[in-house]
Amino acid sequence: MRDDIHCKLICIDIDGTLLNDAKEVLPEVKEAVKRQHEGGRKIALVSGRMPWAVSQVEKQLETDCIKVCNAGTFIIVDGLCVKEEVMSTHSMRQLYTDIARKHHVPLWVFQGYKWYVTQTDSFVEKETDIIKYQPDVVNLYDLAENWDKAGIKPNKFLIAAEEKKTGEIQRELERWKNRTFDVARSSGNYLEIFPKNVDKGKAVASLCAFLNISTENVVAIGDHELDIPMIETAGIGIAMGNAIQALKEKADFVTLANNEAGVAYALNDYCGF
Repeated sequence: MRDDIHCKLICIDIDGTLLNDAKEVLPEVKEAVKRQHEGGRKIALVSGRMPWAVSQVEKQLETDCIKVCNAGTFIIVDGLCVKEEVMSTHSMRQLYTDIARKHHVPLWVFQGYKWYVTQTDSFVEKETDIIKYQPDVVNLYDLAENWDKAGIKPNKFLIAAEEKKTGEIQRELERWKNRTFDVARSSGNYLEIFPKNVDKGKAVASLCAFLNISTENVVAIGDHELDIPMIETAGIGIAMGNAIQALKEKADFVTLANNEAGVAYALNDYCGF
């Protein structure tokens, strides 16, 4: 372990980081994470994924983890949600009408432990197969009306499409004036839409405040645009070998790729045990 690192909390992105391209936790990674946990460090899985999908990865690890879900908008510690951020149903209607319908893509809606879609397509089917969870197919306007009556608000939205289209939609959304949300890609195909001024970095800071841990005592590992704020917030930010260049430039260190057990290499090299 490096002498200048006093690690108390390890924050790890899931897709493209903890998991290999086959969506598996490699044995070396599982062993390394377990060793850190047994050594007294807290493990947080920090992901764009919904709580159910994060829990499935936690089961693969066979290690109790804090779960920072829905792009940092829903934080679960010891089975309880300790922090939640929400968006307006007005934004939900606007995104569906002006973006999803215009570009002929489903709008994914995440609220608490639930996942809703406006229609199914190959990306929805692929995600369903990966996380073993069937989303509710809804009429978005009816859903928004029901939520308005019940005082329910969504945590985040997602648009999944070919990389060229998610890039086009991202640029279009970034031009919207007075928008109440931010956007970032968690992969080339996944465009995450979440409350303005809420990101993985602020989620990690909130988690540290809850746990009474300094962000200087955090090691964070990630691979894509959505992870950049987390890498910047942590005392030590580590980029995967397969990470985008923008994240590598922000990181303190670069480890091996996700298919090469890069998380295990990083934990063993920078965190000891």
